[in-house]
Amino acid sequence: MTAAVAGLSEAQIVPGRECGSCTLCCKVYNVVELGKAAGKWCSHCKPGRGCTIHDNLPDECAAFNCLWKTMPSMSMQWKPDQSKMVLTLHPGTNNIQVVVDPGVPSAWTRQPYHGQLRLLSKSNMPKGHLVVVFVNELATLILPDQDVQLGSLTREQVVSVTHEVGPNGGVYEVKIFNRRTTADGQTLEMASASRHPVRAMA
Repeated sequence: MTAAVAGLSEAQIVPGRECGSCTLCCKVYNVVELGKAAGKWCSHCKPGRGCTIHDNLPDECAAFNCLWKTMPSMSMQWKPDQSKMVLTLHPGTNNIQVVVDPGVPSAWTRQPYHGQLRLLSKSNMPKGHLVVVFVNELATLILPDQDVQLGSLTREQVVSVTHEVGPNGGVYEVKIFNRRTTADGQTLEMASASRHPVRAMA
């Protein structure tokens, strides 16, 4: 799974990829319209069976598709009910967000998943799209050669990575910005920055 990920506007469902018994998105996300918190099953979901209000879904549910449904190179093992994580694109940044079932918080560290997340990072970082794993609100940035703990990350925060070329591969500079709404629109204020030497990859 090394292909670059298509943008949201380009995404189409891969023929034959149906949710079926998979309902993990009904657990890991918050649904504003229903007042449903992330990490808990939706009251309208029957786990392993589906949604009981499927014909009257909230807009955010009706518009939702995970990357397993829209990315042909993702194999069956990435179906969320098997991998225990849901991959999507962030609508504002096209970053790849990996939202892990809090009941299996280490799912993303297992193989072959972790290695393939690294490959996704390697193929998408040049386009400015990052791979960020969430276990509840705790975030981890997947770089091509290492994982960087970001701590608690909110929807209002933005992550950026720059690669400073230098001896032995250089350094990644990771910055987290707070997004603020002002009279002139939105602005970004830096909240933290860290530097991580590039590691030699096998």
